[in-house]
Amino acid sequence: MRVLGVDPGTYRMGVGVVDSERGALTAAHYDVLAPPRREPLPNRLHYLYAALCDTIREWAPVEVSIEQPFAARNVRSAISIGHAEAMAMAAAAKHGLPVYTYAPRQVKQAVTDHGGSSKEQVQGMVALLLGLHGSLESSDAADALAVAICHINATEANSAMTL
Repeated sequence: MRVLGVDPGTYRMGVGVVDSERGALTAAHYDVLAPPRREPLPNRLHYLYAALCDTIREWAPVEVSIEQPFAARNVRSAISIGHAEAMAMAAAAKHGLPVYTYAPRQVKQAVTDHGGSSKEQVQGMVALLLGLHGSLESSDAADALAVAICHINATEANSAMTL
């Protein structure tokens, strides 16, 4: 199974494609999509939409998982991230891909076994789980890979329960 994970943001959007084959996880691709910062929000969203559609066409995931906004920090920021989340859903829908969303605590729990893990702990564990030597430089890319891993774990757990 190939899953595209998305860490939404209007200035930096993490994307990560993870393959799962017989329980082994590998990172096929990861990146940070960064539109020009001075552009107005609609232009940044269009840039991100086009780049995400390119990523979907190039890497051909079968499902998309997106991290939900965390609203406790800043409501204005959460609304902006919500716009990016909706745009990612629209890009997935355009390509006929199912979308799954996960709360940040669920993602951290799936990757580190602790829902209150730091960004550094998530980055380190994602690198370890995917066999990436050293740590990931970008927390946005690590978060995108983490949400893909979270979805794969949830899917495999559901499949095991139905057997």
